[in-house]
Order: sequence, then structure tokens, then C-alpha cells
Amino acid sequence: MSTPVNPKPFDPATYGPWALVVGGSEGVGAEIAFRLADQGVSTVLVARKTGPLEETAEAVRAKGVECRTLSVDLTEPGATEGIAAACEGLDLGLIVLNAGANTYGSEFVESDMAQVQKVIDLNITSPMQIIRQFGPGLKARGRGGIVVMGSMAGYLGHADMSVYSAAKAFSRVFVEGLWLEMREYGVDVVEVILGVVRTPAMVRAGLDMDLPGFTVSEPEEVAEEVLASIGNGPIHVCGGENNRKGVEFSSGVERGRIVAGSHKRMKALRGN
Repeated sequence: MSTPVNPKPFDPATYGPWALVVGGSEGVGAEIAFRLADQGVSTVLVARKTGPLEETAEAVRAKGVECRTLSVDLTEPGATEGIAAACEGLDLGLIVLNAGANTYGSEFVESDMAQVQKVIDLNITSPMQIIRQFGPGLKARGRGGIVVMGSMAGYLGHADMSVYSAAKAFSRVFVEGLWLEMREYGVDVVEVILGVVRTPAMVRAGLDMDLPGFTVSEPEEVAEEVLASIGNGPIHVCGGENNRKGVEFSSGVERGRIVAGSHKRMKALRGN
């Protein structure tokens, strides 16, 4: 297990009194909001689906904190401005960017470039815009945190989702640089690297999460790790020793063997 660079427990005075959770309607994002509420931190929840978003907000409010909601498509123009308006007047101590996903699968040379652009916008453009929007406030505040949810997919190329895996690789390297910059001002930055998580989205995608050799995390477990890892940047690999070993293996120099082996495992996960 790697030793954290800057280990410290979750501190509501540092990461509160308000947090922005983008992708907060279900799964990991909702569980993070619940745990923030348990710590007395109110949240602004942003997601595309209004129904699940409002259900989660009601459950958060039932814990005795405030909760604002915004239903928005992050790939549409003006999304960041809408989020900024929803957070107007709030003392934000934490930004959690949990909305990245692979929204389109195709061989790249056969792909629809408009759909490819949406993958890029959701996983690269939107997180950067949101961090640029709220980062100066955290810097001036002199405390707080930024959490970007990453993926083990970002450590190597994948067939039919090459743009998504490349976007996650970009995100990880970007966050490492951001961590170096923001730590000078007392702001914690971390990218939490996820493996296979039993989220509603994964279930809807029909992934076979019972295959041997895969570590499957539950959203509740991931949320606990997220709150514990905010001060342990720049990278935290979630899901235990198997996932950490997987990241180390995927970072090796024998790229052909590593990428081909991963491709075989991914086909099994998808039931191909």
C-alpha cells in the first residue's frame, strides 16, 4: 500500500460548510452527499436526471442539512454558468466532480465525431471549466478541496472506448499538476481512481460484475474512501490492494502485452 503524501482526517471546517457534488443524483455521488451530510456539510447536487436528483436531495435534507439541486446536461453550453448561479452566495469548501462517464462506444475510425466530442466535453472540458470557475475562490479562502473521480481505464488504451480512456489519462495528469499548484494555497486536490463499482449506471450497462479476478466496490465503500482520501493527493486508487496492483501493472513499459491482456479481460466483463 502506498503511503499518503499528506494524510489527514476529513475536517468539516476545512471542506464545509457547503460542497458542490457534480454527478450527485445516484450511486457514488449520492453516497458522498449522504456522508457529507453526516458531517454537517450542506450540498449543491448537480445531475442530468431530475427525478433521482430530487429523491437524493430529500434524503440529504432529512439528515438535517441544506441541499440545493440543479438539473443540467454538462455537455451543453452554459452549464458551468448555471452551476455558478446555483452556488451564488455560498461558502464552498469542497468540489466533487463525479459526472465523468463513457457515454459512447465505437471503433474510432467508424465513430460519430459529435458523440466523441460529448465524451471529451463530459470528461475533460466540463471538469476543467468547473475547476476554473470555483478554484479561485478556494485559493483565496486558503483551505478546501477538489476531488475528481478517475478510472483505471485511464492507465491504458481500450478498444471501442479509446477516447474515454484517453480522457481519463488526461484527467489524471492534469490533476497531478493542479495538486502541485493548489497545495501552495492550502487547498487539497485528489483524483480518486475507480475500478469496477456496482453503480446503477454499471448495472444498466449490463456488465458482468461477478466474473472472477475483478474487485467490485460498492458505492458506499467508495464514498467512505473518497472522504478519507481528500488530503492524500494527488492520486488515490480506490478498492484495495488488487486495484493498486492493477494500476501498477497497467503502468508498465511492455505496452503491447499489457493492453492486449486488458482487452481480453474487458471483453469478458462485457460478456463478449
